[in-house]
Amino acid sequence: MEDALTQIRRHTVIVADSGDIETIRAFAPEDCTTNPTLILRAARMPAYASLVEEAVAWSRSESGRRGALDEDWVELALDRLAVNFGTELSKIVPGYISTEVNARFSFDTEATIVRAERLISLYKQRGVDPQRILIKIAATWEGIQAAKILEMQGIRCNLTLVFSLVQAAACADARVFLISPFVGRILDWFVKTTGQTYTAETDPGVLSVREIFDYYRRFDYPTIVMGASFRNVAEVEALCGCDRLTVSPALLGELSERRQAVPRLLDPAISRDKSIERLSVDETEFRWRLNQNPMATEKLAEGIRLFHRDTDELRDFIRGIAREPARHAG
Repeated sequence: MEDALTQIRRHTVIVADSGDIETIRAFAPEDCTTNPTLILRAARMPAYASLVEEAVAWSRSESGRRGALDEDWVELALDRLAVNFGTELSKIVPGYISTEVNARFSFDTEATIVRAERLISLYKQRGVDPQRILIKIAATWEGIQAAKILEMQGIRCNLTLVFSLVQAAACADARVFLISPFVGRILDWFVKTTGQTYTAETDPGVLSVREIFDYYRRFDYPTIVMGASFRNVAEVEALCGCDRLTVSPALLGELSERRQAVPRLLDPAISRDKSIERLSVDETEFRWRLNQNPMATEKLAEGIRLFHRDTDELRDFIRGIAREPARHAG
């Protein structure tokens, strides 16, 4: 019997959720997505020291203030580092690379647009086709509005930290290219809140992605659904048939070793026949529905805080590298 990963790939595009270039090379995914947490983890690996050093050296030179450590310089270095990793990843995956905007701008539409445009510009400088880049933005109201404008400019977006149907509906209305509804973090919340044990078929995170998938296919939205944040292989298998699934290297390894049948459980043809209410989502409705969903409200806020925390750690790491005169003298 074929392994589980091969069976899932027959119906779903598999995306690697990692910044570790060599690990991604081993699993040959179609696309790759990163975030501040993954970039921080990879940046600390000796194997990728050259990417960090290049970002520091380039940003110091570009700022015109060699040796200065002001926030403008550090922010430029953060973006350059993310692009450096993305550029390397673009050499080993044939599809899209997702690169995240600083979580600090999750509630600032204009700042998100400016930062996204800078990332695209940096990719162009590195010779990477902007059409292969997805700008990753938190699915706040402000983030979704930024994505709407960016999409109209031809900059494709990946709206992340999606925990509810109203977020997904607003993204679809904004004609966002792709969304990342989180599975494992939803499960975490329900396990902590209820104390219950869940199977793959009762897993609230799995059910949330299925609801979003059905909604999109029922109303023929072109936005891609990419399930993310998995806790176990059963969650991945339970979403076989989803447009895309972004999976950690550890779970990809487990799936490649499993020998059992994995049926397709998400099918657009079935979704189109379901009786589903179409949501009308303006800003007031968005904020109200999100407010009425304590899980989505808490996990969205938590996710932004965690990405911001890891960005701060990465910022300190970059400052530390810049203070090593032996590496950057002259």
